[in-house]
Amino acid sequence: MSLRFHWFLPTNGDGRDIVGGGHGVATGAAGAIRPPSVAYLGQIARSAEQLGFEGALTPTGAWCEDAWLTCAMLTEVTERLKFLVAFRPGQISPTLAAQMASTFQRQSRGRLLLNVVTGGESAEQRAYGDFLGKDERYARTGEFLDIVTSLWRGETVTRDGAHLKVDRARLSRLPDPVPDVYFGGSSQAAGPVAARYSDVYLTWGEPPAAVDEKLRWMAGLAAAAGRTLRFGIRLHVISRDTADEAWRQAGRLIERVDDEMIRKVQSGLSQSESEGQRRMRELHGGGDRHDLTVAPNLWAGVGLVRGGAGTALVGSHAEVADRIEEYAGLGITEFILSGYPHLEEAYWFGEGVLPILAERGRWRHPAPAAEAPQTISPFAPTHVREPAAAS
Repeated sequence: MSLRFHWFLPTNGDGRDIVGGGHGVATGAAGAIRPPSVAYLGQIARSAEQLGFEGALTPTGAWCEDAWLTCAMLTEVTERLKFLVAFRPGQISPTLAAQMASTFQRQSRGRLLLNVVTGGESAEQRAYGDFLGKDERYARTGEFLDIVTSLWRGETVTRDGAHLKVDRARLSRLPDPVPDVYFGGSSQAAGPVAARYSDVYLTWGEPPAAVDEKLRWMAGLAAAAGRTLRFGIRLHVISRDTADEAWRQAGRLIERVDDEMIRKVQSGLSQSESEGQRRMRELHGGGDRHDLTVAPNLWAGVGLVRGGAGTALVGSHAEVADRIEEYAGLGITEFILSGYPHLEEAYWFGEGVLPILAERGRWRHPAPAAEAPQTISPFAPTHVREPAAAS
């Protein structure tokens, strides 16, 4: 199976330093932040499309721009790129969400993917008017997805659940195709919901042994529900022509972060209710900047000042390709990647790693063959003149 790669749209801002934010932590960076304008995000989206990324994840939360609106605008400046729109079920009616997805699919010609985010921070949820506890939020997410997926099948839906009620809900026009549902969650409350309703289960970038354990857990839950899931992983990436160059860049990023910034961010993240966030923090001991390589080519430095995905693949293009193949060997088929700055790092990965994976038969460009970039040998002659015949 060809691996699928997605990039990330930094709707909280971008820069040459790690831009923090998420999971109850305000956006911040050691240096200047590039504003997340449609013009700049459009540059990233068009570059990702040209390089061969199939889609782009857009986050959700009070710390970033709205994902639905931003992605709808960006469909106008791209042609093939799909948009993995993150959204929170507690903030929107399931019938309206199903209708919005259907509209997006028609207007974008089938370029919507959905990332369901239940929400791991009660303080942020309350700011949006949601006062349920974490386990109740997952139960509501299950009810929400039951309604949405039933509507997408063309059913007339009446439900009287513990959290959501609808009466004779029906869509006048169905989405074509039905968007895939991506779902992450490491807690015991998250697992059964993901197993029953997701198409792609997502994990953050933990060491391979931990990822393997999590995927086996989810595969078992899905099998018990009579389903089979695809698996994806969310990682940052620092890929260069040589390993030394890549690790120097990782070092530069962390040198720009002072201890007070780390202390402040980790204090906020320690209050998170997210099991996945707890596992991210464990990788660097809650803020220890001195031992950040947690597996071969896996670096936990990003998580010192950023909530959510906190690890990066660091190394030469070939080493990064090797690690991707290692995760693929566990069953991962989709990779959602990012890097600072997102515009430049998309090119480092897209022109450095993807051609190696293509040569190994693990990836092919999603564009039609005539439109895909061509890899050529540098300075190779395009025509060899035949020697003149002897007279």
